[in-house]
Amino acid sequence: MKLHELKPAEGSRKSPKRLGRGTGSGWGRNAGKGENGQKARSGGGVRIGFEGGQMPLYRRLPKRGFTNIFAKQYYELNVERLNAFEDGTEITPELLLEKKVIKKSKDGLKILGNGELQKKLTVKAAKFTKTAVEKIEAAGGKVEVI
Repeated sequence: MKLHELKPAEGSRKSPKRLGRGTGSGWGRNAGKGENGQKARSGGGVRIGFEGGQMPLYRRLPKRGFTNIFAKQYYELNVERLNAFEDGTEITPELLLEKKVIKKSKDGLKILGNGELQKKLTVKAAKFTKTAVEKIEAAGGKVEVI
């Protein structure tokens, strides 16, 4: 194949619909918009959720619960994820952020007890579950609440 023989793949280049260019084009007269009405006009149409004056669905359904805007959000991490670190490492939220184990800093870090821990580590976090504390200490490590 030479440079002058290059051409686009079959079907990759499609010409746009030329609306309102006469009946022979197949897109004349109403230009694919059907008979005239609110939606056929420039700027026409109704807002999202509008049901023609009928009480909209989002207003007919009952509301439940609320969101506590003061609730703290903790980044949860299982003890098995800590096996990636060397023996004797001091695990802090800053270290986990740096190593990209967690994505961003929330209100704190909570260590959960899922999985097994084989390394002797010092773990500093805001919260620990009972099983997480047991597994870290059983492996010879220390737990510090910050």
